[in-house]
Amino acid sequence: MISSTLGRRRFGAFALPALAVPALAACGASPEPGLYTLATRPGSTLPRGPAIVAIRDIGLPGYLDRKEIVRSTEDLKLDVRANSWWGEPLGGLVSRILVLDLSQRLTNSKVFGEAGSITLDPNASVGVDLQRFDADKAGTVILLAQVAIQFNRPTRSAARNFSIRKSATTPDTAGHVAAMSDALGELADGIASMLQ
Repeated sequence: MISSTLGRRRFGAFALPALAVPALAACGASPEPGLYTLATRPGSTLPRGPAIVAIRDIGLPGYLDRKEIVRSTEDLKLDVRANSWWGEPLGGLVSRILVLDLSQRLTNSKVFGEAGSITLDPNASVGVDLQRFDADKAGTVILLAQVAIQFNRPTRSAARNFSIRKSATTPDTAGHVAAMSDALGELADGIASMLQ
């Protein structure tokens, strides 16, 4: 008698968790987030440029420094795509894409990112501070950036503000990220011209 009661208690302890698992799954577990990355954009190749160019770590405003993609900052609020994430930290992603874009435009320059493992004495160091990199109400991506370049041998500097607008071809996240890639490509065009 004692052993059959004990057996029922053991069975009951294992049966409840098994019944609870489908119930938890049915409660609406959130889907896996979509992971996105920026893409390189081709530009005109330029004949001159410093032999070695270093891209310093990108300066980001705090609202962009998150895994979720920020669609807009209109109407004094963040429109964050909760289930659309960057595949890597945005500052590192922007730096990596700028290195690739500038390498394509400046064929006679060696371009590398400051955060990487390469340590060379650069002929030019490029600093980029992003002030805004999101869309307005119409879905147009706005990139506001300050760029400063420090040249060595001879020592001089150059600085410029950029205001770039790119329309998204589709209203979804993929269209938004594609427009961000287009804006970054135009920024690379401007930086390449500054490096001439």
